[in-house]
Amino acid sequence: MSSWGLFRSEDMAQCQLFLQTEAAYNCVSELGELGVAQFKDLNPDVNSFQRKYVNEVRRCEEMERKLRYFEKEIQKDGIPVLDTNENPEAPQPREMNDLEQTYEKLEAELKEVNNNAETLKKNYLELTELNYILAKTQMFFDEKEGPQVQEGIQHALVANDEVARTAGSAQLNFVSGVIRRERVHTFELMLWRACRGNVFLRQAEIEKPLEDPISGENVNKNVFIVFFQGEHLRTRVKKICEGFRATVYPCPDTPAERREMKLGVMTRIEDLNTVLAQTQDHHQRVLLAAAKNIRTWFVKVRKIKAIYHTLNLFNLDVTQKCLIGECWVPLADMSNIQMALRRGSERAGSTISPVLNAIETRDPAPTYNRTNKFTNGFQTLVDAYGVANYREMNPAPYTIITFPFLFGVMFGDMGHGLLMALFAGWMVLNEKKLGAKRIENEIASIFFGGRYIILLMGVFSMYTGLIYNDIFSKSLNIFGSSWRSGWNATTIWNASSETSMLVPENSSCFKGQPYPFGFDPIWQLAENKVTFQNAFKMKLSVLLGVVQMVFGVCLSVFNYRHFRQLSDIVTMFLPQILFLLCLFGWLCVICVLKWCLYSATPDPTSEQDIRYGSHCAPSLLLIFINMFLLKDMNADPKGTAPGEQYCDGYLFDGQKELQYGLLALGVLCIPWMLIAKPVLIYMRRRKAPVQLHLPETAGAAAAPADGTSIGESAHGGHEEEEEEFSEVCIHQAIHTVEYVLGSVSHTASYLRLWALSLAHSQLSEVLWTMVLVNGFSITHELWGSAVLFLIFGGWTLLTVSILIVMEGLSAFLHTLRLHWVEFQSKFYKGEGYMFTPFRFKDILQEAESAE
Repeated sequence: MSSWGLFRSEDMAQCQLFLQTEAAYNCVSELGELGVAQFKDLNPDVNSFQRKYVNEVRRCEEMERKLRYFEKEIQKDGIPVLDTNENPEAPQPREMNDLEQTYEKLEAELKEVNNNAETLKKNYLELTELNYILAKTQMFFDEKEGPQVQEGIQHALVANDEVARTAGSAQLNFVSGVIRRERVHTFELMLWRACRGNVFLRQAEIEKPLEDPISGENVNKNVFIVFFQGEHLRTRVKKICEGFRATVYPCPDTPAERREMKLGVMTRIEDLNTVLAQTQDHHQRVLLAAAKNIRTWFVKVRKIKAIYHTLNLFNLDVTQKCLIGECWVPLADMSNIQMALRRGSERAGSTISPVLNAIETRDPAPTYNRTNKFTNGFQTLVDAYGVANYREMNPAPYTIITFPFLFGVMFGDMGHGLLMALFAGWMVLNEKKLGAKRIENEIASIFFGGRYIILLMGVFSMYTGLIYNDIFSKSLNIFGSSWRSGWNATTIWNASSETSMLVPENSSCFKGQPYPFGFDPIWQLAENKVTFQNAFKMKLSVLLGVVQMVFGVCLSVFNYRHFRQLSDIVTMFLPQILFLLCLFGWLCVICVLKWCLYSATPDPTSEQDIRYGSHCAPSLLLIFINMFLLKDMNADPKGTAPGEQYCDGYLFDGQKELQYGLLALGVLCIPWMLIAKPVLIYMRRRKAPVQLHLPETAGAAAAPADGTSIGESAHGGHEEEEEEFSEVCIHQAIHTVEYVLGSVSHTASYLRLWALSLAHSQLSEVLWTMVLVNGFSITHELWGSAVLFLIFGGWTLLTVSILIVMEGLSAFLHTLRLHWVEFQSKFYKGEGYMFTPFRFKDILQEAESAE
């Protein structure tokens, strides 16, 4: 499993690739389909416009531009794009010319059709506006013949005496046109001011909006006619119309000429309607043919572009007949890469086989953890913190279990966990159908990507909910209560108190045998339920936290062994694990001992049973604090209650001496961590002979030959020899302080398991008692059912939105923090970089998501 890349990243090799120029395109195409080679740029100082295949890349970008133009036209017409999920191979270089010609011909045809359609629409708009003008102006002239309108025109035109005298008996002229409706008021004011009131404006609305031939938007317009006298005012009126972008149309003076022109306009409009319909049909046919192939064309062009981009990373040899490249490849896929190169060479008809040679290097290798659809989500969570160093232990396989389990500890509820598991199970069962669709919503895409994480979180929440015996804040009585069936207020409850308190030491009420699995359902009715559950969950949180931290420290041993850092096992691992076990491990031990030793119903005739009765149970917090204060528990005064003379404040004989020994060993581990490693490095350097500083090329040639994987020497375990000794001491001091203080804070941090579980259970109970219970209080059959239905809908909405979504997100983030900080910090550096192979599938997905 380690070689597969689950527990540790896969072995990588840096290879040098020699390809014949004629076969390079096909070989890189095959590697793109395989997707297991990460190419290195051998021309970092060369401008992208000066590389060998820059012209081919430009041609591909031009073809992409044309395809985007086709796609935009298809979307504008609302034509569905046929997506068959076909993945064609990258076309041969000679086919690139055919694709260019096809796209160029289609683009020219579409542009010609669009230009013709735009011209026809402009003519149609002009004729339509002219038709409205002829209709409205006839109405204006009919009104003009009336005595009131005639008097108004004369009054407007002779308002200025001087103008009237100069105009004399000049003929009354007019200008007609069309203007946007929102500009009419300003247009009228400008005419009045510029012409000093010597014009008369009439305007009427066009009832039907007119389509703009350029933007395609519907525009509301008005028809206007301006009456005036003199050629000077005609020039001024036309300039104002031009400034307001009003379209002026010629209008005959006589009614007969206007009627004749209108008949001609109507005939031309009918002819244009026929031509526009034919043009639109032709446009639709062209786009329908393009829509069938647009996705395939995009795939082909993007693959060609990706191949030439990759070829630009290669170097040319001196003969200009061979391309030389370097790439990182997994050792497990070397045979597949050789076969892909051979296929590419055969497709190109090359007589010279490609050459793939592994080379030694000191460059850090990329990290590659092979995943599937189940492990990918958990690996993504780990990589979000930081990509593992090459061949470092991978936390993802352990996170598959610990992450949903710790989430379930905080989210423990059978009902809520079932809803979450059902939602994730639906996504898992329909993952092919959902995966085939392009999920536009980012949040929905995140949920779908983590469907297996959500499924396990729901399942583990159901498991812990079964332990807590909690389902929507209620309990299930599966095995029968461990309290006697004939209980009443004087037996099972504390008679001396008004509150309902369960008293386990009352043998007449408690049967003595615990509930077979999880919490007894009778605790749901007790006033001291929260006290009882808090004590259990708080201790459980510490136990789980210390176990996970100890496991994380133990995983560091595998890193030390793999990187040949065996001295760090003594100088780092041993003091760390002893410090953690002597202090916080001891806290877990006494917690379990207290659970196992003490009984609620001891035998009153046995001194041993009396000592381990509940009245003698010491406080674990006091034991732990007094351990650090070196305080004797026996120094506290004893009570005078029966049986307390046997209580000495300890769990067993010799506990005080054992605690002092553990504390001394834990304190000694601090200088052990602080001093041992720097001293060992100092002694190693004094014994080592003085070595000359070799050039980088010589250092690369002197790579280790002890079986260590290629690329592993960069993290191989002797990096400290390149540091100054003072830096080593400072680094070790910081690491020691961080671990010692972190052990305390990390242990306390696991108490969030208890806090979040308490908050979730209390919120669930509040929703039940303050929302749903109100629906049961209505006794009327008709109204009670209706009100209960509405209240149940509100309770469901609040449960899903608050308890499942918001509380679930909170528990998820807290669980993520526990894994990133408290667990992974014990063995995981996360300072590597991701293996990003040249893969057509990733390139196409990235291009689609960017659209």
